[in-house]
This record gives sequence, C-alpha cells and structure tokens, in this order.
Amino acid sequence: MAKNYRPLAIPDGVKVNITPDEVTVKGKLGTLAVPVRHGLKVDSGDDGITVTARGGSSRAHVGTLRALLRNAFTGVAEGFEKALQVRGMGYRVNQTKGGVQIQCGYSHQVEVNIPDGLTAEVNQLPNPDDTKQQMFEIVLKGIDKQLVGEVAAEIREIKPPDVYLGKGIRYRGEYVRKKAGKRAVGSEA
Repeated sequence: MAKNYRPLAIPDGVKVNITPDEVTVKGKLGTLAVPVRHGLKVDSGDDGITVTARGGSSRAHVGTLRALLRNAFTGVAEGFEKALQVRGMGYRVNQTKGGVQIQCGYSHQVEVNIPDGLTAEVNQLPNPDDTKQQMFEIVLKGIDKQLVGEVAAEIREIKPPDVYLGKGIRYRGEYVRKKAGKRAVGSEA
C-alpha cells in the first residue's frame, strides 16, 4: 500500500524533466540531475512533484528523494552559500586561479582546489575580539548543496578551531567555547 505524500511545489523559473532513472532540474543558475533509486516513482502533476514507493522500497527512501529534490529546486533557483572564517596570528588566505591558498601555522601553504560548479570568494574582516589576530573569510557558493558542504568541511579540516586559543578555521556563526589552560586551572587550587 503506497502512502501519499504532500507534493513538492516547483518554484517559478524551474523546469523539471522526469525519466525513470533520474530527475533533471533546470533553473536560472544551472542544471542538476537527481538519481531516482530503484523502487521509487516520481510523477508530475498540477500541484507539483510527488514521490511514491513501489514494491518493497522503504518510506525512508521516499523522504530522502524528496529532500534531494527540494535541495535541487532551491539550488538552481537561489543557490547555496557556506562561509568559513580563518582566525589566527599570521594566518592568511589568498585567492588563486583554481582555488584558495591558506597559511595557517604549517611550514607550507595549503592549496585547496575548488571544483567546477563552485565559486570561492576571499574577504579580510576586522576582528572584534583581538587586534593581533587576522581574520579572513572564505565564502563558497554553488547550486549543489552536498558539494558546497563537502568542500567547506574539507577546508575546515585543514586546521580545526583550537579550544584553548580560539584560532583555526571555523564556520561563520560557529561558537567555539574556550577552555581554561593548565595555568588557569592550577592557580585556582
């Protein structure tokens, strides 16, 4: 017995082409193809797109495909953005032809190649916390939510935020709780 789910509304300016194996979504920012898992059926109607399970396919797969289609609609219509902040004394970020170059306390500069379909923008920000630390921001933009998040996670993994000093690479808006060091703990006793 197939359960009927609420149809997904197609945003204005987005065209959808449905085949048994994939759904192609085209908008003003680009085109994305979402694969359809075997056992799922995608239909188009007046009120939007419906996803149903055929055979023994699970309801969880229906929800996953609905989320992927919703992300594709948002991506081709508006796009996705993820911002990372690079904080630390002597830390620098430069934009290159193929990506970004990060100096973050290692003996060498770390080159990050930005894949096709994404753009990277580097800005220097004033640091309200400490005047000695420099703060740079890397803004990643693209239509594929998964790719934007994956590249942002790879950049953050280069130098995660230090819980004692607060320096490193973090997402915009991410709160890093600073720990007290050994001296602060030892003086309290």
